[in-house]
Amino acid sequence: MKIAVVSDSHDNLSKIEEFAKIVNSEDIDLVIHCGDFVSPFSVKLLLSKLKCDFIGVFGNNDGEVAGLLKISGGLLEKTPIYKEIDGKRFAIMHEPFFVDSLSKSADFDYILYGHTHKLDTRVINGCQIINPGELCGYLTGKSTFVILDTFQRFVEVRVL
Repeated sequence: MKIAVVSDSHDNLSKIEEFAKIVNSEDIDLVIHCGDFVSPFSVKLLLSKLKCDFIGVFGNNDGEVAGLLKISGGLLEKTPIYKEIDGKRFAIMHEPFFVDSLSKSADFDYILYGHTHKLDTRVINGCQIINPGELCGYLTGKSTFVILDTFQRFVEVRVL
């Protein structure tokens, strides 16, 4: 399964649109957003453009929870969450709570998080950790996301 992992879009509508175009052109099966959309109109734009499945978690800057839930149709959840995807065990969160400890537990195949706006693609104890950086590009000057292939266990960083 091909998954696009993204985080911290922070209402940058042009980057959200560009991201969706790339995802749609590359046969991505699922988008996982690790939080900080900020406003419901950002979620609405992303979901209207995507042609694949979507999972998302709330970030610390996602203040209008009721609006975000309504626009997403309930696809956004409070962090952290556990999901089994393609037979693999995922921990998905915004803030990096106990990432190293969770990876050492052998309970997860993948740990996905955001919040720091910094890329992190490392493996601990066979667990792939991914922070896709920031889609918005506001703090680092780079708009990034990650393509994860669970079948080939391949991680690719993309820069918009």
